[in-house]
Amino acid sequence: MIDPSASDADVGFEVTPEFERFNQMNDMFTRAMWDDTVKSAATDGFFASYRMEAAPRRGEGFGPRDFALRNAAWLVSDIISNRSADDGLREGFQGAIKNDTPVAPIKAELGAPADESRDIKRLARFFGADLCGITHIDPRWHYTHRPDTAQMKPVPNALPDGMTHVIVMGHEMDKGLVDTYPSALAGAATGREYSHEAAIVMQLAAYIRNLGYQAIASMNDTALVVPYAIKAGLGEYGRNQMVLTPQFGPRVRFSKIFTDMPLDVDVVRELGLTKYCHNCTICAEACPPKALPKGEPKVGSDSPSTLKGVKKWSANCEACFGYWAKLKTDCAICMRVCPFNHRNQGTVWYRLATSKFRKLAQWWAVRHKPARVKPSTWWAR
Repeated sequence: MIDPSASDADVGFEVTPEFERFNQMNDMFTRAMWDDTVKSAATDGFFASYRMEAAPRRGEGFGPRDFALRNAAWLVSDIISNRSADDGLREGFQGAIKNDTPVAPIKAELGAPADESRDIKRLARFFGADLCGITHIDPRWHYTHRPDTAQMKPVPNALPDGMTHVIVMGHEMDKGLVDTYPSALAGAATGREYSHEAAIVMQLAAYIRNLGYQAIASMNDTALVVPYAIKAGLGEYGRNQMVLTPQFGPRVRFSKIFTDMPLDVDVVRELGLTKYCHNCTICAEACPPKALPKGEPKVGSDSPSTLKGVKKWSANCEACFGYWAKLKTDCAICMRVCPFNHRNQGTVWYRLATSKFRKLAQWWAVRHKPARVKPSTWWAR
């Protein structure tokens, strides 16, 4: 079922007649496994550093302790994603997380969909999620194929029949770590949330299956999470290609659960965050490889890693990932410098930024950019 509650324009992008669903074989992380134009740099640089013997030793933020903490933060996520490697399934990334709990043979009696949605959100918070929204399944955002990572070939990407809803959860990244980007130390903020969300999404999915309903736990796999998070009312699309949330700005990772449980859905919210981005280029100017656009949203590009037929801000994926490979770790400078990373919905600045006085907020943000925190300062705390 396609969400009937909102038009595409309401969520900050426009789907054109040239729209094509995305094949996950073409995302940058999967291309790094088979595409020779990016494979060597990724394998020798970015991916290799997740083994301590291959991690570089080159100064503050990139020392043994920094890489050790980053790699440790990924541990739980890595255990889940690697457990089905022999089957060509990298769970949570290039394939949905396998069910560890069977669907109970007898469906529990449920309350009204609104009551069940309230309980799902309460339990998402109980397990550790910071945000939760619910929306309808929309096949446009589902990958046409996923990679078989054992043979590096595309295979069908299908959900069980009868799925109707998507539960989207947001997981706040540690601001103190994010403020040290670019550094290997900052990568611990990313790894920690992937490990957190792996546990959270599996536990909430198990609860739903225990009630007799289908629930597929998912992280970066199966479907594009950005449009789902926006449709679920959790935020708006930003110039930096991320979902901007009122609570944490772009400093959020998302997970999702596909289910046939009857639930009420959330409505798309006009928050004023995307409107702010139209006249703000702080993230684009701070991007070292100049991978972010400075102009208005436009339709696609020639890159196989760009979604076709959608009018939006799109990054130069190759330049972005190339810089990651050079750093030997992830870069989220665009996340760190975003004004909404530093000032949330409880501030006067935020109220100005999301109102007709946004230009005043932009003037202030340009003149009061928080400096990068030195990794040594974080360790000293």
